[in-house]
Parts: sequence; structure tokens; C-alpha cells
Amino acid sequence: MKTNLILKFSALISAAVFTAQLTAAQTKPLQVSGVYPHLATFNESWDKQNWQIKGATKSYGDGGENGIGAITPWAGKLWMVTYSPHMPKGSSDKLYSIDNNLNVTIHPESIGGTPANRMIHKESNQLITSNYFIDDKGKIRVIPFSVMPGRMTSTTRHLTDPANMVYFYDMEGMLYEVNVHTLAVKKLFNKPVPGWHGKGAYTAQKQLVVANNGEEAVFKLTKDMLEAGDLPKNDEEKGVLASWDGKTWKIIERRQFTDVTGPGGIYGSPNDKSPLWSIGWDKRSVMLKLLDGGKWYTYRLPKAAHTYDHRGGWYTEWPRIREVGNGKMLMDMHGMMYDFPKTFSRNNSGGIAPVNSHLRYIPDFCSWNNQIVISTDETTVLENPMAGRAQSNLWFGQWNDLKDWGGATGWGGVWDNDEVKANIPSDAFLVNGFDKKVLHLAQQSEEAMRFTIQTDKNGNNKWENYKTITVAANKYQYFVFPADFKATWVRIITDKNCIASAFFHFTGKMHKNEDPMFNALAGINEKVKVNDNLIRPSNYNKNLQVLNTTNSNKQYQEVEEKLSFLNPAADSTAQMEKLLAITKNYSVDDASVIIKDKTGTFRLPKGSAEYELFPYRDKREVESERFMMNIQGTFYEVGRESGFSAIRPVATHNKKITDFCTWRGLLVMSGTRQGANPDGHYFGNQANGLWYGGIDDLWKMGKPVGEGAVWKNTAVKANEPSLPYIMTGYDQKKVSLTADKDAEITLEIDFDLSGFHPYKTFSIKAGETINYAFPDGFSAHWVRAVANKNCQSTVMFTYF
Repeated sequence: MKTNLILKFSALISAAVFTAQLTAAQTKPLQVSGVYPHLATFNESWDKQNWQIKGATKSYGDGGENGIGAITPWAGKLWMVTYSPHMPKGSSDKLYSIDNNLNVTIHPESIGGTPANRMIHKESNQLITSNYFIDDKGKIRVIPFSVMPGRMTSTTRHLTDPANMVYFYDMEGMLYEVNVHTLAVKKLFNKPVPGWHGKGAYTAQKQLVVANNGEEAVFKLTKDMLEAGDLPKNDEEKGVLASWDGKTWKIIERRQFTDVTGPGGIYGSPNDKSPLWSIGWDKRSVMLKLLDGGKWYTYRLPKAAHTYDHRGGWYTEWPRIREVGNGKMLMDMHGMMYDFPKTFSRNNSGGIAPVNSHLRYIPDFCSWNNQIVISTDETTVLENPMAGRAQSNLWFGQWNDLKDWGGATGWGGVWDNDEVKANIPSDAFLVNGFDKKVLHLAQQSEEAMRFTIQTDKNGNNKWENYKTITVAANKYQYFVFPADFKATWVRIITDKNCIASAFFHFTGKMHKNEDPMFNALAGINEKVKVNDNLIRPSNYNKNLQVLNTTNSNKQYQEVEEKLSFLNPAADSTAQMEKLLAITKNYSVDDASVIIKDKTGTFRLPKGSAEYELFPYRDKREVESERFMMNIQGTFYEVGRESGFSAIRPVATHNKKITDFCTWRGLLVMSGTRQGANPDGHYFGNQANGLWYGGIDDLWKMGKPVGEGAVWKNTAVKANEPSLPYIMTGYDQKKVSLTADKDAEITLEIDFDLSGFHPYKTFSIKAGETINYAFPDGFSAHWVRAVANKNCQSTVMFTYF
């Protein structure tokens, strides 16, 4: 009897625990690929915008963009501010806080604007973000834009009174001084240094260092208006890194710089001897500047994408170096994340290593509740009529999740057609942590040149000669580093004066196989029915608009934040058909895919021939100011400004993807197989469904592969180059060459987007086929072919 009672009681306890767990699971907010749809941010007055009522197709004002400019853990919550594109006097954007249960508060003190600043002032125990001062109890005070207008990009410690004062630096270059107790404001400078689009400021080693990354003027500027520096004297002078010691301004470098920080992060420099870091870029590579012991040093790193490059600096929403928990710091720049050591200094520059390449457009990140949190600038309506409303969201995950994004593939150089002095070392270039590495060397002089590669193995500034390569007069040569090569940094020295290029290409480890998360998407060669949907973020509410066109039957529905279908009263079928008409942005011939824009005409690999029988969207903006191409089963990323010349492949999927977009921070794709089962990425019902995930899930669809030719049984004219064919982003490559008569065919490569160099010449007998495998690790942006005589030829590339 006693035993039966114990068993019954145990059963009751177990049932109660199960019921409690089930209830908790049912009430826990929905999360997909690290994104909680209910946390998405929107411009809260978007449906009242006059420009939309008048039928305009773009807006640069209130709500045209909705990036999450800064996120900070504080007072038991995660705080964040959103921004519109150019609103120095305020906007409908908001100050938000999120509690431990992921409940969101939109604070009534919100004044909007274009903010990205965040600092914790230790002495007064306040979080300062945008124009808000938030104490440790969550009480908010605000400096109105009528008192301190500007697009606040950085708040930093004061040079002489850090306990009571802070500096505010804005995107147009204004510098304010603010009392953290009284909120009294004093404007110190209107425009002290040249360059535009302010991005960062930090105080260290008794100086304030500021950075901007553009050269597109907001107002007319003359030299006499500046405290230091001048208007640009050449095309390379864009942006600035400058310093102020409280008396005198100095120009450090006229290049495009973004974040400025140090090991103290958002709390400020720990002491007057702590190093300071700034990240930027030029045409050659990413730049990492170090201030250590009062001296400046330059290090260089690769770019993973050219989508961030622009004269105005508009496409680089706040790259950062910031703590992300467990003593780690993360650096994000030009589409690549790095494990960044807090100890980085002149005598200890080791430990920095790539983590991934990515597609997300990231204004900020931090650590909160034992997770890494990343903010985005995702869906905008800037030149993007397919999106009805700007919106962004947060991503939550762990360090190891970041490693599962794109491989560390990138490129960059120490010289790019530069005047080089004999025996003067180049800047150091990072090689640590990259998988496959090739160095391209080219020189312009009338005599042979010796290039010596030197290595700093451990990041302790101790350099050793590694290898010397002789490059003939006015010639090109490459060197593939062996698989067992290990060093932290390399640099190059020449033995004579010359004009030279020294440019690296790194190929990272890729996802060889498709992740099962994509099982609900039908394959292009599968004989199955799919759900054909046109999809779009709504303009009049926060839902996803869906037009199901399966079997030519049109049904309009919407999806709400819990990813359930709704049947709205209003039918937007006509609007959807008008805005989302499928158009083709590429062509195909017997040889390969052809794409063309303002940057040129180029060739890409082919996929299944079934794609030419299947209507699908091939181009769409999914992250702010860059778009994805989905061409014959491969996704590519393209920058709005950099165009097709700098395209990079992401993944080959071979799926029947009808349409795709971002909404509430999720990547949404249509083309799911009918009757698919819910699996955490497929959401729908028996009648219809969509695939949901994160933008950086795309890497997991499988590495880029494909086959295509620059010529296929083509009548070739002597010395007339073929169109360029993509090479970057593919890890294994081979080529076959044939001709109908004896001929020499030379393959030429473009490694820096500035011109072609002869790679290898093949002597081909009439009717013969030569098969050639490129060395493991070799890569460049583009390859093309040139024949020495008229002939009929095929040059076919296979990437596998």
C-alpha cells in the first residue's frame, strides 16, 4: 500500500513537471537560427510617411532605414537604439530595452535620430547611448536635439575631467563636451578635421582620436574651416584618422577609418599607457592602426567583400572591436570576423585570427546573458521598392556558432601598383589562421626584381627571411604557401626601386555538403510539386505578404510574427504582382552565364538546364545596400557600388527557390516541397509553407561549384581576350583547353580588380585537349583566355 502511494505520488510529480516544462516550451518566444521574430524593430511611424502616400519609390529620411546602431547590457536589461539614414534632429526611431524573458519595452523618452554611440561612464554609473543618459536603475534622461543636434557616432572619456565630462562626436564632425551630471552641453568644434561620415572616437594616451570614413561632403568645406588637414589632394585621400591633445589637432592618416577603441572597450582606456586600436581600409586591404607608447603602427588584413567599399563610406555600418564574453574580443571588418586579443600591442601582436566571413550587415555586438548578441541593419527601402518597410533584428548565439558561417575567404595586399623603395619593408599582413594562401607579385621596371618574404612567426616583431622570389622585368609571378606554413604576419621587401604589387588571396574552409535544415526546399531536378510564392515585407503593417501562385492559382495571405498564415480582409494581389514581377538579370549562351552592369561584362558557371524552364527571382536586396544574386542554383553577393566586378559566390544549392527576402531579421525563401513537415525551418500548413532561417545559413547550403566556359566551340580572334570568368571563392579548380589548329592559349588572371596578368601559356596541337588542374590554394578574382591566332576553341572551367 505504501509503495503504491509512493508510485502514485511520483507519477503526479512527474506529470506536474512535464506539464510545467510543456507550458514553458509553449510560452517561450519562437526562435529560428538565433533570431526571435518578435524582437524585430521597425520605424514606428512608417505608415504615416507622406512620401509613401504620394507614391514615391524611395526615401532617405525618417524610416527609410532601420538599423540597430548600438546594443548594450545595462541595469539588468539589453538596451538598443535604432536609426534612420540622415536625421540629426531626430526621427521616429526608438530607445528599446529587453528583459531576461525577452519582453521588449519601447521607451517614451525616445527621440530617434541616427545614433550608434554607446559608453558606460564608470564614475557616474550611467550608460550613455544616443543622447540618452541611463542610470543603474534604468532611469532615463535625455539631451534634446534642439540642444545637441547631430548623428551621434561615439561617446568617449574626457581628457582633463573624465569623472564629470564626456565627449560626443557626430557623423558630420562636430565635437561636443557634456557634463554627465547636469547634462550641460558645450560645442567645442564644428568641423576640426577633413573627411566625412564620422564613425569612431576614443581617448587614450592623453589624446582624443577620431575617425571618419568618407569624402562625400554634407556642406561646402574649405581649408580655413579646419583645425588641421586639407581637402583631398588625390583619389586615395578619403576619410581621416586624427588626434587632439586638448590644444592641437593632428592628422594621422588620410584614409577611411571606422572604429577607435582599446582594451577597456566601452568603459574607456584602463590607463594612460594602454594601447589604442583603429580599423579602416584603403584600395589595398583592411588596415589596423595601433597607437602604442605614443607611436603609430600599421598592420594589414584581407577584405572578405568589396560591398563595404565606397568613397562616401556609406556601406560600412559601424565595424567594431568589442568584448563578447569569456575574456574574448571580436573584431568585425569588411565582412570578416576575427578573434581579437585584448593584449594586442607592438610587442605582442599574436593571437589575432579569422573566425568567419559573413553576409549580415552588423552595426554592433556584445555579450548578454552568456550569449553573443549581434545587431543588424537588414531590410531597407532605400532604392529597394520590393521591401515595404525597413526593419532589423538581433541574432543570439555562441562563439562556435560564428565559426559555422562562411569560411575565412578574402584578399588584400601590401602594395597595389605602388611606388616601392628598395630595402624598405612593407606593412605587416596577417596570415595566421587562414587555410589556403597564395601571393601574387607583379612589378613594373626594366630589370628583374627580388621580392623577399619575411615572417613574424609569433607576433613579437621578430622578423626572419622566409623566401626570395625573383620576378622578371615587367612580369608577374605567384607563390602558393605550403600547407604546413605557419606565421602570424608576413611582409615584403624588394631589392630595387620599382612599381610593384604584392597581393594575397586566401581560401577558407567551406561547407562541402548541404545541411539538413534545407530539406524542405525542393531540388531543381526533383519531380515534385513546390509552393510557388512571391514574398515581401508589408508596407502597411509588420507582416510578411505572401502571394501563392502555385499552378497559376493566386491566393494572397500574410504571415505574422509567430510564422502563422493569416487571411487578411484586404487583398493585395495586384500590388504584389506589380512590385514583385519576375525579371531576368542574366543571360546564358552555350558557354556559361553572362552578367553585365556598369562595372563590365562577366561570365559565371552554369547550373542545371532545368533553371531555364523554372521561373525564379535572381536578384534582390536582402541586407542594406547590397543584394544577392541567385543564378542557376548558386547564391552570390554583390555590392550596390562595387557591382559585378567584385561579386563573390556564397553557396551552390541547386534548389527550386522561387523568391527570397529578409523579414523580421529572418531570411525567408519560397520553393518548399508541398506537404513538407515542420522541422524548425519550414513553417506552414498542408496548403502552403515557407522556409525560414538566418542570412548566414546560406553558407551551409554547400560550397560553390559549377562548370562553364569562356569559349565553347567559339570562333576566336587572335590576341582578343575572352570575357572574364569568375575564380574567387571556389576551392578546387581545373580547366580543359582545345583548338582546331595549332595555337597558344594564355590564361590571364586579375588578382586585384585592376588588370590582367599572364598566368600560364598552353601550346595546343590541332584537335588536342589539354587538361590542367590549378594548384591547390591558387585563387584570383577573374580569369580569361587569349589565343595567339585565329582558331575555333573551347576553354572550359570546372570548379568542384
